[in-house]
Amino acid sequence: MIVAIDKNSGFCFGVEKAVKKAEEMLQQSGSLYCLGDIVHNETEVERLDKLGLTTIDHDRYFTLHDETVLIRAHGEPPSTYEYAERNNIKLVDATCPIVLKLQDRIRKDYLTIIPEPVQVVVYGKPGHAEVNGLIGQTDGNAIVVEHLAELEKINFSKPIAFYAQTTKDLVGFQVLEKEIKKRAAGTMVEVNDTICRQVSNRIPGIRDFAVKHELILFVSGKKSSNGKLLFEMCQEANSNSKFIGGFDEVDLAWFKGVQSVGVCGATSTPKKLLEDVAHHVEGLGC
Repeated sequence: MIVAIDKNSGFCFGVEKAVKKAEEMLQQSGSLYCLGDIVHNETEVERLDKLGLTTIDHDRYFTLHDETVLIRAHGEPPSTYEYAERNNIKLVDATCPIVLKLQDRIRKDYLTIIPEPVQVVVYGKPGHAEVNGLIGQTDGNAIVVEHLAELEKINFSKPIAFYAQTTKDLVGFQVLEKEIKKRAAGTMVEVNDTICRQVSNRIPGIRDFAVKHELILFVSGKKSSNGKLLFEMCQEANSNSKFIGGFDEVDLAWFKGVQSVGVCGATSTPKKLLEDVAHHVEGLGC
């Protein structure tokens, strides 16, 4: 049986940067706080936890003083930085550069009056860490939409600046863009395609990979939005696709009559985990 790993799967550069920064800090001090899961992959979070990385939520963060805290690739709202400054907290900022640029653009649009305030609209998942950071640039006033029905939140008689969470899908963004322009006829609509191409370009690649194999093992954390999206793409291309968190979830019955297995994953899936799954499958002796 042939077992192949998708060479394009694994961490995006933003997540890879954050994980490397955490490892460097842990080598120096042996312990470090991280505000939220450093990556939406349970296996990787557990690995770093054993090295001394303690994941905290915002409630815990806002009780800290005189500590060092890592900001993950998703980014944070201004309130996080303001609290750190007031309470002698050293922030190790590993925010993805693409997210930082997006935050800056949204903040500038929010402060722009041409001739009236601009409505900042973000195509994103409500409650997602990156989206929370983007909303924070607008004092909480940005409008978050994910589906057509949610466009009712927008006042189409006022100027609109339309953005996207960096990890959302391009097709969904374009559907909303078309409808916003239609409803806002005669009103200024500034469209900003801020979807990360390193993420979106994986969709055609993972489709191509999925059709080349009889069985696809898609490895991802269950919290990963990107993982859910890419797995859907795998299933569309190859109905014999299985979503697993690690090699311990592999079912021997899946391999009956199978000669070719493809192992792939999300932008939040470490390469090591993909390799572990592939080695496990090779060891099954099917």
